[in-house]
Amino acid sequence: MSTSTDPQRSNRGRVILIVLAGLAAIFIAIGVIGFVSQSSAPRGYTAKDMRGNTVQLDPGATPEPSASARPDDGGRLIVASVGLNVPLGSLSAVNGSIVPPGFTSAYWVRNVGVPLSAAKSGTVYVVMHALRNGGMGPGNYLTDIERQRSKVAEGAAVDVDGVKYTVTGSQLIRKNKIAQSASVWKNTPGRLVLITCLEHPDGSPSTDNLVVTAELASAPTPQTAR
Repeated sequence: MSTSTDPQRSNRGRVILIVLAGLAAIFIAIGVIGFVSQSSAPRGYTAKDMRGNTVQLDPGATPEPSASARPDDGGRLIVASVGLNVPLGSLSAVNGSIVPPGFTSAYWVRNVGVPLSAAKSGTVYVVMHALRNGGMGPGNYLTDIERQRSKVAEGAAVDVDGVKYTVTGSQLIRKNKIAQSASVWKNTPGRLVLITCLEHPDGSPSTDNLVVTAELASAPTPQTAR
């Protein structure tokens, strides 16, 4: 167990980001979401993608939403250059995992980095799912699956609940390495980090996360309490 008194250093050591191939689960190295289907979802499971299709889980997979996660806090995440405009919810890292529970929203991470109201002083983290085999989640807008890279160009504008950022770059990080990545979890003033999974063209489970970074362009008060 870490004895560090630096909260950001401690977070890097214990937070395991789970942005898998569309399923909120606690196993970072295993892509446990299968595909999207209009039918044959597990009994009682009604999660939908952005096209209204029911998310189909792989055998044995069960959704594990984060405690107190909210899919919509009243704001929006907008990356106009790639057509992304979705509700901005929020969640907390729980027991070492960041688990987006839904497939139609992006989620600000409350207890890693800083809130939008303090955007000048640190890094704001926003996570979201992408889906494979025809599914559509917010992360699909950010990723070029065929070329295995980001769709979001350097210099693109990002609006996080009225707080404006400019994209500075992107990188791919293996899912089983992202928790230890100092470049991801460093708390840098005025920085935004967007994280989603990068799917494979053949529909096989995702093995990499796409991390898009941006710098603060302007920092008005967020449009909603955050």
